[in-house]
This record gives sequence, C-alpha cells and structure tokens, in this order.
Amino acid sequence: MSRRHSAIKREIHPDPKFGDVVLTKFINSLMLEGRKSVAERILYGALDIIKGKGVDDCLEVFRKAVDVVQPSVEIRSRRVGGATYPVPTEVRADRAQALSIRWIINAARKRPEHTMVARLAGELLDASNEKGEAVKKRETTHKMAEANRVFAHYRW
Repeated sequence: MSRRHSAIKREIHPDPKFGDVVLTKFINSLMLEGRKSVAERILYGALDIIKGKGVDDCLEVFRKAVDVVQPSVEIRSRRVGGATYPVPTEVRADRAQALSIRWIINAARKRPEHTMVARLAGELLDASNEKGEAVKKRETTHKMAEANRVFAHYRW
C-alpha cells in the first residue's frame, strides 16, 4: 500500500438486469479468470431459483443476505513493543460490504449442491434467514473481537 497517495475509487456501473451496483460488485467477486458472463449467469440463475421458491422479490433476499452477513467489528493485528496483539476495530461500510460478499461466495463454494447456481441460491436463502456458513463466520469474528476487547486501547 502506497504511503504517498490514497487509492482512487473506480466508478462501478450498475448491472444490466436489475440496475444495482451491489449486484455488480458481487458478480465481479464471483468471477474467475475474467469470465464475467459466466459469473452473471450463475448469479442470475441463483436469483431465479430464489424467485421460484415462492419469494416475491429475489433482489430483497439478496440485499438482506448481504446486510445480515456484514460484520461491525473485526480483529486486526497490532505490533507493540515486540509483541503482536489482536486489536478489535470498527469496520468501514465499504469493507464490511466487501467482506460480506466474499464470505457468502466462499461459503457457497463449500456447499454440497451439484451446481454453483444451486449452491449460491441456498447460501443466499440461508444468509437472509440468518443461518448458514457466512453468518457463522460473522458470528465467529464478533466473538473474537469481544474476547480481545482487552486490547482495544492499542487501537490506532
């Protein structure tokens, strides 16, 4: 990370089907080896499966899943006097959203369903109902931050 200049935020265009910027970020994170059309097909297929399960607004399920998984605190390592301490810190909104997206995708990839479309649909439904692997990851992060609250005075 450069000490001289802060990174310039790039403008992200909304996705073509729903016109949502968060969906575009999700597609970009889901994409492997530059295959954006494959990532779009996976996400839109998962949203279609969610809609087929009797849910009126699949985009609302997606937004709720991303919001539920977002962490409010995280652990960062801080070196003080030769020792490294796990310091709990607040998470910025953009980083919380990025972590949420990453955790949902990683949890979906570990699920036992046969296709990635079915895995992602299942994980999004589980996350919106506040269960599943991604929500468990958030809970673990919060528990670690709570356990290391003693070192909060090392925050920078």
